[in-house]
Amino acid sequence: MMLSRSLTALAVAASLLLSACGGGDAPRGALLQSTPAGSLSAAQIDAATQSSGLQALSGAAQCAVSALQVRYVTRDPHGDEAEASAGVLVPTGTAAACTGSRPVVLYAHGTSVDRNKNMANLGDPEVQLVLAMFAAQGYIVVAPNYLGYAGSSLSWHPYLNAEAQAVDMIDGLRAARRALQAAGGAQPTGPLFVTGYSQGGHVAMATHRALQRDHAGEFTVAASGPMAGPYNLAEFGRRINEDLVINAGAVLFTPLLLTSYQRSYGDLYTSPAQAYNALYAATIESLLPSTSSIDTLVMQGRLPNDPTFTAKLFQNDTHPDGLILDSYRQDYVNNANNGFRRAMARNTLLGWTPTRPVAMCTGSQDPVVPASINQFAMRDDLNSRLPASLQAISFDLEDRDTLPAGSVGDALYAGFQNAKTQSDNVAAEYHGTLVPPFCMALIRGFFQQVQMAGL
Repeated sequence: MMLSRSLTALAVAASLLLSACGGGDAPRGALLQSTPAGSLSAAQIDAATQSSGLQALSGAAQCAVSALQVRYVTRDPHGDEAEASAGVLVPTGTAAACTGSRPVVLYAHGTSVDRNKNMANLGDPEVQLVLAMFAAQGYIVVAPNYLGYAGSSLSWHPYLNAEAQAVDMIDGLRAARRALQAAGGAQPTGPLFVTGYSQGGHVAMATHRALQRDHAGEFTVAASGPMAGPYNLAEFGRRINEDLVINAGAVLFTPLLLTSYQRSYGDLYTSPAQAYNALYAATIESLLPSTSSIDTLVMQGRLPNDPTFTAKLFQNDTHPDGLILDSYRQDYVNNANNGFRRAMARNTLLGWTPTRPVAMCTGSQDPVVPASINQFAMRDDLNSRLPASLQAISFDLEDRDTLPAGSVGDALYAGFQNAKTQSDNVAAEYHGTLVPPFCMALIRGFFQQVQMAGL
């Protein structure tokens, strides 16, 4: 594959920047390297979206897309220098939508247990969705891989650490801007939009908050569109530990959370054996994310054999091989100073007041991130303080009245209901497969409205 002139120039500029950085403390967002990671023509994108049925939501591609992987300097939760990477999806072509000053989507990806997760990988299903919905329509997409993934210097991932993940996102945006400015072509000088899905919904909300609070002189957020995020972690944790209403996938999410918060704050336990079943305690802190498949980890006995990763969250008489000790669960419920409980409260996102438009999207039957205690609670909290002109929008794919008026909303509602009828396993596919394309279409429409209104 031959490199375009702009990508060739970028590779040269990046190598010079890498040499210039040298040793010592590099500034946040310093660009260390930028590497071309492939490209797709508009015809190739259209062939893929037609084959998958996505084109009814994405529309035909207006632009070809080139992918870059940028490596940059950021800070870990302790403020120490660390390296991370991001995927950058750049619209290319001669059409007006594909060149010059372009709007930027800062995208936060969903939970992954794969340490090699890379948002510059054009074969990744999440990348393909974001590419079709945004980059092929003329948006520059900056999608950090997060600390702990894709060759990051950090050996663990600060999962759902609101402040640390916002730092990582902002530094990835800085590095991407530097790379694109060096390359020419489409430039990240248009409006800035922030969005993300699932874990990325939480990250997007936290990033909007941090940009507004700490970086208003550097960045101006046009709007944000968090999707299906666990914004209300305090109530989420209470529901699981006290009410024993356990979300699908909790056996995977919980060790990611415990490791993240223990290594960030240091007060969740004195040793893993205080929280975990002895079957897993010896290896659990370094287990996820992993370069091994989850099936392999289960076969090795390092995770419970649990088809939905739900029932065996807690050890009990029915599940002696459960992951978390019931004594630790009880301490979470009864001890207000339990470190895990305090970390969940610390990373709850209710209570801030955006000054730019916010729209959220979910499906209210979501078994992974329950909408009632997350999106709907976040909506009510925001709108209790926001003026009528800036009320947060809450799209629910199960509620026609929350969707846009007219034929667009009718089509989205009908399309989502039809997608469920075509699914072989709605519960398994709901959060990760069925909801994302419809929510992304709604959020893109919201961003377009903000642009057209000049807000």
